Amino acid sequence: METAEPVETGGPVDPGDEEAARLHRAKVWGGAARKLWHAPVDGTVGERLRELAGWAEAAGHGGAAPDAYGDGVVETLERRVAEELGLPAAVFFPTGTMAQQVALRCWAGRTGSPVVALHPLAHPEVHEGGALGAVSGLRTVHPTDAPRLPTAEEVRDHPEPFGTLMLELPLRDAGFVLPTWEELTEVVEAARERDAVVHFDGARLWECPPRFGRGLAEIAGLADSVYVSFYKSLGGQSGAVLAGPEDVMEEAAVWRHRYGGRVFQQYPAALSALRGLDVELPRLPAYVSHARVVADALREALAEAGTGWFRVHPEVPHTHQFQVWLPYSPEVLTAAALAQTEATGTVLFRRWSAPGAGGPPGTARTELTVAGPGLEWTARDVREAVRDFLSRLPGAGSGG
Repeated sequence: METAEPVETGGPVDPGDEEAARLHRAKVWGGAARKLWHAPVDGTVGERLRELAGWAEAAGHGGAAPDAYGDGVVETLERRVAEELGLPAAVFFPTGTMAQQVALRCWAGRTGSPVVALHPLAHPEVHEGGALGAVSGLRTVHPTDAPRLPTAEEVRDHPEPFGTLMLELPLRDAGFVLPTWEELTEVVEAARERDAVVHFDGARLWECPPRFGRGLAEIAGLADSVYVSFYKSLGGQSGAVLAGPEDVMEEAAVWRHRYGGRVFQQYPAALSALRGLDVELPRLPAYVSHARVVADALREALAEAGTGWFRVHPEVPHTHQFQVWLPYSPEVLTAAALAQTEATGTVLFRRWSAPGAGGPPGTARTELTVAGPGLEWTARDVREAVRDFLSRLPGAGSGG
């Protein structure tokens, strides 16, 4: 693997200053010449603005007037997403958290049930501070706590009534995992048998067609409503869209205003989302395919190095993202990842975290994404980068 130039670090950082350490990591990893993907925080403000402005001019948006309260380019984006998903209407939201709060609230009013069935690892349960209950008056139940989406049998046999079944596709905190197409259709049918509506948390729905062997419209068509994000897969700045029936979307727009989401101008976010649909969406199947090459090479290199216990999960990635687990503390692994980039200009891993409740003690995990820059990496490049990374861990050469 060709070694890039070392990254200029700007001097030592006080290890006790977490904010300074975070900014330092972002500068080092963002400035690296070789990486598997561009993280949303990579680059500078000037670089990102110039790139967006250049694309907007080339795509014919440069002469458009800025939006005001959701017209103009925001409406263009809404129509484009509705078309991509094959759904009647779509509404732009500043955040996915707000979009899903509104969707589930609308369905609760229509079904007469405030109960939402979802996975305990789903985004609203883990990353939203209990907002479904605190803000929207909803209650959640869990058909399963296994690290996968529920089966049709688990949905059908759940002992408590619910009005909405929410499925996160893919289930990020379980390892970006997806069911098979047959399993997904059976789960949806089981919900219908219970007279429940189905909502897809499709923040990363864009990545799902290769796994299912179906297009976006066919996948989205299984659900009553779908939320999609723009920064998670498409490299957008921010923002989300909720799509579904026209009457539900009309109500969603009312609730968007009530929740404070009717923002005066959002044209930078809308333009970056359109850019993602034009530039990144067609490339995602290639990213998913190459993620499997990267995962295989990682597994081979870790096994050859005698690192002891490790895990690449899923073994065959379902999307272009997956997890890696190693038997070290998060602090040790993050420090080794940073040192590798500072010395070689190459980013293999970024920040590591503790496994959470139920995870193997003494381990840490990280998430890997394979996107445009990663397509240049061969399996040999990955193995060499893994060996270099492992050489920077305590006890290197002694099996960990």
